[in-house]
Amino acid sequence: MNHAADERVAPILTVTVNPALDISTSTPQVVAEHKLRCSTSRLAPGGGGVNVSRVVRRLGGRTLALYTAGGPIGEAYRRLVEAERVPGVVVPIQGSTRESFTVDDGAGGAQFRFVLEGPELSEGEWRSCLDFVEQTVAPGGIVVASGSLPPGVPHDFYARVVRVARDGGARCVVDSTGPALAAALAEGTFLVAPSRRELEAHVGATLDDEQSRVDAAASLIGAGAAEFVALTLGSEGALLVSATATYRLSAPAVEAVSSVGAGDSFLAGFVLRIAQGRTVEEAFRTAVAAGTAAVLTPASELCRRADVERLEAGLAADAGRKSL
Repeated sequence: MNHAADERVAPILTVTVNPALDISTSTPQVVAEHKLRCSTSRLAPGGGGVNVSRVVRRLGGRTLALYTAGGPIGEAYRRLVEAERVPGVVVPIQGSTRESFTVDDGAGGAQFRFVLEGPELSEGEWRSCLDFVEQTVAPGGIVVASGSLPPGVPHDFYARVVRVARDGGARCVVDSTGPALAAALAEGTFLVAPSRRELEAHVGATLDDEQSRVDAAASLIGAGAAEFVALTLGSEGALLVSATATYRLSAPAVEAVSSVGAGDSFLAGFVLRIAQGRTVEEAFRTAVAAGTAAVLTPASELCRRADVERLEAGLAADAGRKSL
């Protein structure tokens, strides 16, 4: 069923102020101080919000992706986004768009991920991003603010996005870490989607069991920091907590290739279904299916629609046999 054609679908705007040109490759063995011969590299336009837009597009939905770009790397990045037919708005910056590197070790099976710091943004550049959100946000829409903040951008940038979205009648989803996440939570969001490690860092406690994780998520909701907390747990699946319910899904058993982009795929699946007016339970199933599907593909390739639909159907069948 093509939900993208439904005129009732809420508009989705993604915001990425620190995108990265993702370069992935493999080598027979990672050895210190040796010249390592690598396989053909793969290039992809990475960064939280853009990845969400890429996955929504693959699942048949539509978004508008706002992102910064600068220098020759930024130009290559823009071309890759356009090649995937993701509608985008580029905020030009003086600095050069950053890169990230993923290297698979053929001998040990380990994956090494190197994430570079982004270029410093001027006040005019980051304010241009915020201004565009204010001009574009639509009542009933969803704004996804995702990824790290580059140097020069104030730690409360996402909190400002939340405020702008709320003032425009839209819901805001935030996926970030550290001070940026804390400031957004202080403003109050529709949804946050931390990993277990990110939630532990925020609450300052080790969350070794399910009850402690539910309690930590519930404490955020009780404080008015979020309406929903989606806690991704890798191969263990995910938790979704609201003021009235807790949902738990185990991830389908698959042979993982790479975890890169799994969190962004999870978020994209959830946001798309909510935008389509589907239930929270349905959105959660799609999210877990998309996050799981992402680990079936190499590095930054993200998920494939056929895998998502197959895994989602299996989760729906399981839900019919036992309550979420």
